[in-house]
Amino acid sequence: MIVWINGAFGAGKTTTARELVDLIPNSTLYDPESTGGALRLLLPQKRLAEVTDFQDLPIWRRLVVDTAAALLAEVGGVLVVPMTLLRQEYRDEIFGGLAARRIQVRHVVLTPDETILRDRIDQRAAHDATAPEDADAAPRHGSGETAAEAAARVRRWCLDHIEPYRTALAGWLAADAYAVDNSARTAAETARAVAGAVDAGHAAPCGIVQTPEPTGETVAAGVLLFDEHDRFLLVDPTYKPGWEFPGGVVEPGEAPARAGVREVAEEIGLRLDAVPRLLLVDWERPQPPGYGGLRLLFDGGRLPTADADRLLLPGAELRAWRFVTEQEAADLLPPVRYQRLRWALRARERGTVLNLEAGVPVG
Repeated sequence: MIVWINGAFGAGKTTTARELVDLIPNSTLYDPESTGGALRLLLPQKRLAEVTDFQDLPIWRRLVVDTAAALLAEVGGVLVVPMTLLRQEYRDEIFGGLAARRIQVRHVVLTPDETILRDRIDQRAAHDATAPEDADAAPRHGSGETAAEAAARVRRWCLDHIEPYRTALAGWLAADAYAVDNSARTAAETARAVAGAVDAGHAAPCGIVQTPEPTGETVAAGVLLFDEHDRFLLVDPTYKPGWEFPGGVVEPGEAPARAGVREVAEEIGLRLDAVPRLLLVDWERPQPPGYGGLRLLFDGGRLPTADADRLLLPGAELRAWRFVTEQEAADLLPPVRYQRLRWALRARERGTVLNLEAGVPVG
């Protein structure tokens, strides 16, 4: 389980988290600021200069999920994570990745009065010799920066993010997280309030964050991509069991083949030069709670070795990819998708298009 402590920069998340690990048995502190610090050493300066906030780096968001999951696998128990998340899409990406790994997240937001928040920011800036540890995502400059300059910079950072915090709190954040007002509480008192909310179930587990459940039949487009050995590409989604073909749900008004092209670009960073050829249409019967619908598989062709070597996983939806044979796919794909694959490969061999109903050719 993860207890995620959200709130404005300067709200006291880290000091509260340090107190909280003493109150929750078998708990460990993970501050994603350390992940941002590692990226300063790993990424080229040119890439770092393109953003003012580590949260805008896809690699940071992915590493936060992977690091939290790895820590829990290593030490077990509860992970306490102090981190400001003001953009809902980043919250969705990170919490969705965690939930897909079956990691329960309890989301708490600290809500000190704004006057008190501003006063705390000013007091800390006046006394800290270095940038405060609680300035989670504030970029750190080089060693040429004086202590006074660092304090002034972090103070500006915190103050500049009060308005985005207010906007988030008035919208999605208030509905998503359990609020703890720490205006008049010390860090120890705030930690006790958070621990009590978690223990009593007031800070309830967040649900899996992913594509909304369909309300009717859907149309989905998958694309088979082949390497020079005639193996095809499969991807491992974080949000559901079993491997899958690159692809996804066709959006309203979107051509299915174009949807396949879009999904390939979004999922693995590859832009197809041509519209893929249709291999089969399979009607998937409704099986409550699923609604079923049409599933189309397209032939994306053979990837040059250079393209295959450059495949990426730019989003949080996928944890891995690999080229496999038909026999290997039998151990990776759920039965319904494996049957669809087998007939798609036969259609490719014969240069035809097949019409399937629940995985069985008809007509």
